[in-house]
Amino acid sequence: MNESTLKEQISENVNLYSNPSDLKITDLRVTHLNGAPKHCILLKIYTNQGLVGYGELRDASSATYALMLKSRLIGENPCNVDKLFRRIKQFGNHSRQGGGVSGIEIALWDLAGKAWNVPLWQMLGGKFRDKIRMYCDTDVDGKHTGTDMGHALKKRMEQGFTFLKMDLGIELLLDEPGCLNAPSGFLDDIKKYSLKAINHQKGSIDRDLMLGKNYEVFTIPHHATGIHLTQKGMNYLEDYVRQVREVIGYEVPLAIDHFGHVCIEDCILFGKRLEKYNIAWMEDVAPWQYTKHYEKISRAVHLPICTGEDIYLAENFVPLMQNGGISIAHPDILTIGGAMEMKKLGDLCENYGVGLAIHMAESPIACMAAIHTAAAIPQVMAVEFHSIDIPWWNDLAHGIANPLFDHGFVRVPDKPGLGIDALNEELIAQHLHEKHQELWPSSDCWNDEWANDRQWS
Repeated sequence: MNESTLKEQISENVNLYSNPSDLKITDLRVTHLNGAPKHCILLKIYTNQGLVGYGELRDASSATYALMLKSRLIGENPCNVDKLFRRIKQFGNHSRQGGGVSGIEIALWDLAGKAWNVPLWQMLGGKFRDKIRMYCDTDVDGKHTGTDMGHALKKRMEQGFTFLKMDLGIELLLDEPGCLNAPSGFLDDIKKYSLKAINHQKGSIDRDLMLGKNYEVFTIPHHATGIHLTQKGMNYLEDYVRQVREVIGYEVPLAIDHFGHVCIEDCILFGKRLEKYNIAWMEDVAPWQYTKHYEKISRAVHLPICTGEDIYLAENFVPLMQNGGISIAHPDILTIGGAMEMKKLGDLCENYGVGLAIHMAESPIACMAAIHTAAAIPQVMAVEFHSIDIPWWNDLAHGIANPLFDHGFVRVPDKPGLGIDALNEELIAQHLHEKHQELWPSSDCWNDEWANDRQWS
């Protein structure tokens, strides 16, 4: 990168007027980054004083969720974060639909921090710790054994990570005869239309597949699929976990994700088998909104049950907590509504005696937002990291520590806002999504959208 380009990018973080009270939003733009590790939509909010705030939408989201809110923000002072969040939060929803509101909220905090020269964690009330533990989610491509996964996790331990997670689901059984019981042809549909097949190398979606006659395999909740694990299938998965533990030992925490869309009775039967393997948590064993299902599973299985990455707003975790449905809340800062909602959830977890771990599978923008917010919450187990095998991930943002990870932890920065000096525009340009090849295109078509947003008469 040449010197003039770097100076231009860094100027986005310099308050040229030093007058935060007169700061105004002038523009909002997005760009589509691919492979970090997924399709990540980065966001910039521009102001009349040269400051630019960085935000991001939830992985695999839609830019429309943010762009549709632009007209509600133009001309407003971004330092009034709570005021603007209350204006736009009605347009958010669960899972990826929370990405627009959440990404904008993060960018507003970034601008407020730059304008007043304070880090995000300080604006949230100060920090409880100077470094954040990261847990490393790990995949192994293709057909593999528990021993293969164990060696992949062992490598993470050698890299310094002290908390691990792996997938353990029915996808491991699709080619194993006699392991699954399902309506005839249904498993073939799952194999054909699996997300791993749909999301091909560059992250684009085959629309014909997505809208195909068998796409409903992805819209059926766990309890309604009719898929059951046979005893052979349970033996296979249990042996897989046993092999993993034989490699990594029993001292390091190991969480389990993506168990699969099977009925809650099978989750209970298999969960009991996992108890002797000291599992840190069993994640997303049912759609999060089925509170009674979580309550039933949690009461029957003596290992921590976890969910929450698809829950929008802290208040929507309360039913799961009140009924004892979860031991671990697992929000994503780009779905829950941003930093303040995450902070609120931390208080709820403390009140209900529920653990908190933070989901994060996005770019350094979301990562730094999660780090700052985790620092401002009394009790956080760990923040997820899912990009350890992407060599250029750390280079996407200038000004953050590089390498970011130090023996499995990230130091909480003291720089203003998110602590990012500038984005690496040249690197982002090299990794644009194949269907979105323009870097920060104009969004002027969203400037003047108007609606009577009031929800009462």
